Amino acid sequence: METALTQLVGVRHPIVQTGMGWVAGPRLVSASANAGALGILASATMSVEELRRAVLEVKSRTDAPFGVNLRADAGDAHDRVRIIIDEGVKVASFALAPSRELIAELKDAGVVVIPSVGARRHAEKVAAWGADAVIVQGAEGGGHTGEVATTVLLPQVVDAVGIPVVAAGGFFDGRGLVAALAYGAAGIAMGTRFLLTSDSTVPDAVKAEYLAATVKDVTVTRAVDGLPHRMLRTDLVNSLEGAGRTRSLARAVRRAATFRKLSGLTWPAMIRDGLAMKHGKNLSWSQVLLAANTPMLLRASMVEGRTDLGVMASGQVAGVIEDLPSCAELVERVMTEAERVLDELAAAKH
Repeated sequence: METALTQLVGVRHPIVQTGMGWVAGPRLVSASANAGALGILASATMSVEELRRAVLEVKSRTDAPFGVNLRADAGDAHDRVRIIIDEGVKVASFALAPSRELIAELKDAGVVVIPSVGARRHAEKVAAWGADAVIVQGAEGGGHTGEVATTVLLPQVVDAVGIPVVAAGGFFDGRGLVAALAYGAAGIAMGTRFLLTSDSTVPDAVKAEYLAATVKDVTVTRAVDGLPHRMLRTDLVNSLEGAGRTRSLARAVRRAATFRKLSGLTWPAMIRDGLAMKHGKNLSWSQVLLAANTPMLLRASMVEGRTDLGVMASGQVAGVIEDLPSCAELVERVMTEAERVLDELAAAKH
């Protein structure tokens, strides 16, 4: 199936595997790429050198195009951009809007720039700055999310910008792909659906908790870092929501200390990153620290399997996913179903 997305990045199918921290590593990204989708490597939870090694590992596993997701506000963003350019990575995606200068640097080197946005005005801004496409995530999506449903946000953005739009938030099958195409999107991006594959390195026990979740078990909370964050409701989430300020600050400091050791960040750098994530919000000091070390809370679950100590970012689709196919099986299933639905719609006209 050829769309503006497949033409832009050179993949076989209009499907994107999103850059999920601690989840979208070389194994998942290369499996997604080999399946014909656009796999995106998550770099925010890696050091610069870890990113370089991860890119080289993906390149050793696949000849297909893939991308790297970056934090535009990271202090070492330019070093990471240099790796992308030097190693010939096809796509750079961003969780926050990159600067006009960063977009220009990447585009001058032939890298396709695809920021993720959660509002029409953000899409308009990055399009004006030269972004090649945008991923638009509606409120159904996992992790930090907005309040506008995909079915409302997507057509707004499609009508507002003249670049390919990829729909994210609530997608898991071929019917969703056809619906997104009907809205004018050039493809879909899926996070939770790719997390729940056999190629994902997330511990089996954690995957089992996702599979057991119902739609009502996926919630949005501000208790983790002061920003709306969609995740599975767990005992930890309940305790964070019920904790007082003093207890929250003490817990945040302990977790921040652990993440600082793992990441190599200094305390000033961590606080700077936390403040950067505020986006003008009135956060407490515990929330600033938690914002800076939210990756530690995700790592506890996604890497160590300690769901009692970590959080589990999740799209609402976790409540309707019931199996763990390989990336190849998943992509083939989505495309086969999409073609069938399109054929049925065409037949209904006659």
